[in-house]
Amino acid sequence: MFSKYKKSSAPTPGKAPELTAINGGAAPAPQPPQVERKAVQVAKKPAQPAPVDKEKKRKERLGEIKLELHKRLLDNLNLAALETASESDLKSEIVAISTEALEEMAVVLNREERQQLNQDLYDEVTGLGPLEPLLADPTINDILVNSHQKVYVERFGVLERTPVRFRDERHLLRIIDKIVSRVGRRIDESQPWVDARLADGSRVNAIIRPCSVDGPSLSIRKFSKSPYTLDRLIEVGSLTPKAARILQGLVEARLNVLISGGTGSGKTTLLNAMSCYIDHTQRIVTIEDAAELQLQQEHVVRLETRPSNAEGTGSVTQRDLVRNALRMRPDRIIVGEVRGSECFDMLQAMNTGHDGSMTTVHANTARDALGRLEQMVTMIGADLPAKTIRSQIAAGIQCVVQLNRLSDGRRRVMSISEITGMENDVITMQDIFVFRRRGKSETGEILGDYTMTGIRPKFAEALASAGVDMDPSNFKREEATS
Repeated sequence: MFSKYKKSSAPTPGKAPELTAINGGAAPAPQPPQVERKAVQVAKKPAQPAPVDKEKKRKERLGEIKLELHKRLLDNLNLAALETASESDLKSEIVAISTEALEEMAVVLNREERQQLNQDLYDEVTGLGPLEPLLADPTINDILVNSHQKVYVERFGVLERTPVRFRDERHLLRIIDKIVSRVGRRIDESQPWVDARLADGSRVNAIIRPCSVDGPSLSIRKFSKSPYTLDRLIEVGSLTPKAARILQGLVEARLNVLISGGTGSGKTTLLNAMSCYIDHTQRIVTIEDAAELQLQQEHVVRLETRPSNAEGTGSVTQRDLVRNALRMRPDRIIVGEVRGSECFDMLQAMNTGHDGSMTTVHANTARDALGRLEQMVTMIGADLPAKTIRSQIAAGIQCVVQLNRLSDGRRRVMSISEITGMENDVITMQDIFVFRRRGKSETGEILGDYTMTGIRPKFAEALASAGVDMDPSNFKREEATS
């Protein structure tokens, strides 16, 4: 007898065709008839099955058994009651149902295979199936599903293929649909790609046919369960203690900061780390396409965009949310990433009393980041002179932090640059802190030095006025190895 989690009106499943035992209960295969020795030497030797083929057949057989058991679980479990069921109760129920089903199917499994099968079934019912072990692995940063048969992960900056597989495209599509439906998104032929997030804030992108030629593709950027701090970034070599103290001072003094970098360079990670130093008495409004920021303060309002519905209406853009945030009495506005016309409204907010606001942008250098902002402002459609746009940027942003992901996979703060104003039609900048490359080691590691340039920034006065204790020697030129 099963517990309350079994459907009371579930029909008794008919006895499925018996499956051959995996280990132990199978009768030995009949021997082929004897043939002439010479024929055996010529024909049988190349046809002799390899151990790899046996392992492959065993895995395929286990997959068939798991598919049948999963169908039975869906027929027997009361899915509505599972939302309130504890993990131990649910696992016990799955074990009971699978044990009875295996007996009906006349399948014999060893203890290890039973445990793995029950865990896989639990992951299918409550989680993301084959992806669950990868999501639980703290050494994995990215999960990249190229097709239902090819799954890669990134560990320590290096891509590697995993043995993880999905049964077929329909299985992968079901997992994708489970992810996007949880956050109110959709993916279908009319909208074949989607940005979403997992419950822990991990970023998800999925794309399906017809845009993805080889079948559904899924990318997951995992977030650490324990958010990165500046101290932890120092430990992993992304910056130095002096640079970290400068970044902390910028936040405490409520200066506007732009974090720039390429894809996967750690922009959101640094934004999270810097946000730890925001005063807990301040009201913060965050705006993102998919909510990923993990702010530690209590007074945080999180806003998220919404795509259009099946009729092509009802979308809510980042620009809509930035303009609405201005009416929410924020002390600081944090935009996860500026990508379009919302950049104009973000600059307006930075120039009209919302000091201490921060955002990120995709760019390869600090100078390129300013050019990107200028291009995005022109997306509003207004014919604004270039000098006017640049003056808004120079007045609104005090500091640009550039990050890069180098060829060895390590993420580093490449520079901390101060915007000093305008000279004719050009925004002037000066580097306070830089990472200078010296070459590459035999193992492929990028060698270089973190350097304070020795320039005393103009924002040093703003730090002092805000009561931020910053030792002048912190800006002294000093070489520090990476």
